Amino acid sequence: MKNPLTLKVATRAQTGRSASRRLRKVNCIPAILYGKHSNPEKLSIDVPEFTRLLKVVAGRALLIELTRDDKPDKALSFLQEIQRDPMTDRYLHVDLHEVKPEERFEIRVPVRVVGESNGVKNQSGVLEIATHFLRIRCLPKDLPEAVDVDVTPLDVGHTIKVGELKPIAGVMFLDDKGQTVVACVEPVAEVVQEVVAAEVPVEGEVVPLAEGVEIPAAGDATKAAASAAGDAKAAAAPGAADKKGAAAAPAAGAKAAAAAPGAKPAAPAPGAKPAAPAKK
Repeated sequence: MKNPLTLKVATRAQTGRSASRRLRKVNCIPAILYGKHSNPEKLSIDVPEFTRLLKVVAGRALLIELTRDDKPDKALSFLQEIQRDPMTDRYLHVDLHEVKPEERFEIRVPVRVVGESNGVKNQSGVLEIATHFLRIRCLPKDLPEAVDVDVTPLDVGHTIKVGELKPIAGVMFLDDKGQTVVACVEPVAEVVQEVVAAEVPVEGEVVPLAEGVEIPAAGDATKAAASAAGDAKAAAAPGAADKKGAAAAPAAGAKAAAAAPGAKPAAPAPGAKPAAPAKK
């Protein structure tokens, strides 16, 4: 086992949101240490020291030895989870998982690509990493900082699955053997749409007509326009005459009815007074 990193922590008695906020105000991070054979312990970590630790870890799977002033025993652990504020990127909470030197444990290890794929180098392929972390089980002394995947012989259209990875002494892969880790694929072809510009005639340019189409002369065009106007007027005239006749008919009929000889006057309505005789 490689020499683990060292992180100084302190035990905290207060818990809850208010206590966590007070810790952050004094530039500390609330943390918790839990394991299979021990009760969870509330801890606090100094922000500058934790920042220096993360720079050394650099995304690798490494063991961390926790030291405390109030306890002489050192706890062996690894970073389980780091919570950060999405707006300020400030550290909110840290989870540490305790392990025993003689006991196997599970951990997620990053995938590290090694070499240059033949498909990328000679076949214009694109390398895609489908799985960035792999779950493994091992003893602390056998923990690899990353799983190296050699992609040198990988051609376009081929993949490397979990079952095809190079074995690591003392390490058991827990992911499905058929799960793809790395693939070399063909580049996506760019679809270029050809835009055909509409032909706009330039002033003074003669535009050829389709076969069989004739252009009428100026005089013929004037005569055709006048003829069309006359036809429209003639079509509208009968309708107007019918309307005029229909409107005049009732008036003529009314005059004839008043002048008919021998016609008796109409009887007055019931209760109506008779009209006064006309003066001579």
